[in-house]
Amino acid sequence: MEIVLRFLAFFLNAFGILVNKILDLVLSRKRPQFQGIRNPLLNKSVTELVTHLRRGEISSVDLTSAYIARIKEVNPTLNAVVEERFEAALQDARLADDFIAKARSDFDRIALYTKYPILGVPFTVKESCGLKGLSYSVGSLIRKDMKAPQDGDVVELVRAAGGIPLLVSANPEFCMSFETSNNIHGRCLNPYDLRRTTAGSSGGEAALNAVGATPFGVASDISGSIRLPAMFCGVFGHKPTGGLTSTKGHFPYSLTDPQFPRMLQMGPITRFARDMPILLQIMAGTNAHKLKIDEPVLLKDMKIFYAYGFSGLNCFTHPVVDFDIKLAITKAVKCLEKGGVQAKKLDLKFFGNSLEMALVSLVDLKGLPSIVTQRHDRDPSMRLLMVEMFNSAIGHSIFTKEAMFLEVMKRFNGLMASGNMERYREEVKKLKTHLNQLLGTHGVLILPTFHTSALCFHTSLVNVTGIDQMLLFNILGLPATHVPMGLNQRGMPVGIQVVAAQYQDKLCLKVAAELEAVFQGWVPPVPHATENSK
Repeated sequence: MEIVLRFLAFFLNAFGILVNKILDLVLSRKRPQFQGIRNPLLNKSVTELVTHLRRGEISSVDLTSAYIARIKEVNPTLNAVVEERFEAALQDARLADDFIAKARSDFDRIALYTKYPILGVPFTVKESCGLKGLSYSVGSLIRKDMKAPQDGDVVELVRAAGGIPLLVSANPEFCMSFETSNNIHGRCLNPYDLRRTTAGSSGGEAALNAVGATPFGVASDISGSIRLPAMFCGVFGHKPTGGLTSTKGHFPYSLTDPQFPRMLQMGPITRFARDMPILLQIMAGTNAHKLKIDEPVLLKDMKIFYAYGFSGLNCFTHPVVDFDIKLAITKAVKCLEKGGVQAKKLDLKFFGNSLEMALVSLVDLKGLPSIVTQRHDRDPSMRLLMVEMFNSAIGHSIFTKEAMFLEVMKRFNGLMASGNMERYREEVKKLKTHLNQLLGTHGVLILPTFHTSALCFHTSLVNVTGIDQMLLFNILGLPATHVPMGLNQRGMPVGIQVVAAQYQDKLCLKVAAELEAVFQGWVPPVPHATENSK
């Protein structure tokens, strides 16, 4: 344990708790003015939409048009869209309808959807994931007019499965913040409270899913960038097993660090847990067989381990978990126990050096571009780095303060003594072996995703010590799913994180589906006003 680092973390933590409490008291909730969902098509899961499309009960053009209309309705409030391709998407939808129409028999249509499992279903893409011809600035003013030269690998797989991309959505500069705000497009706002952030870095995707403006989104996660936005916006998000999905085409990216494509993973954000298995299989590409999704998992055969947060000295340098989130964990465990699952509370003492392990793994990443020089092989001078850090703090820089803070922390070795870093690297290896053995092929670990619900803007840095409970599972390469568990007393989404051993993603998804069936899962920020209810 690093004394200086922990001393600073303790005071940052205390200050963060004070700031959060004051803002919760003085800032009233600001609700969006747009209406709830009116078109029933927007309330259907991907699996339902595929069935309707295959049977010819709906057309892809009507479905795509409905989502385009919803995006146009909500985006002026949320600011979640970076660039759209609506006309091209409608053209793709007409082509999909033509394919479906030519498959006249039931056999032909089943064969068609075996080859193209989501044919005619629209989707959205996080800007950093790469959608050919659309914005690829990733929140950097220096890259402002840059376009993606080709689809990222996962986007290409989803398109090859018949999906129709609608747009690229907002992310922070170089994805280096858990507030989705940058100096090109400004802030993406949380649909449950417009005074709060959607988190990051997949904040645009989470916001669009929360308001029913997309069936699902392609996102990325290197330190909770899928799970935290899913938490703040009340939807499901899955970070796959390390190395399962290809990260080629993502920006930023490292061509030289073998650990990077295992820490960074592409995954789905969606309103419905039942959609995640098919979406994950598509995104996994040639690695899909490793998931063994089709092998049934009986709930009664599973084991549940759970914890409400860190223990021992570690809990003093991490934020206190909100009561509503602890209650959500208790409800989830009790529910699963009624289904015949064995549950055991776990002491997370083996996470005692979680902060150090997380920082060492981030500092160790090589080959990533600097936001200042835009190059992976040339760091800015220390003088330039500190000048830009100061300017960003007072709002006089082309770079965001959160991204600059992370670059400075990396430059200073995460405030750790270099002589101790090897010890933490070895601890990561031992922890990975321990958790894989503990969870095995039938166990999951239920934890808080984050210590509190959606934060106010400009408070991410004083809450940064809450991130390592997500980041650790990127480092360890374990799959993790955020599961929404309703709203707290302030009307903001809360939820839990479900973790499994390597390639046991299906266990996370199984638990998510079971909890969705009981606790409803996604609760829309504005009540539905469907056409059928008029």
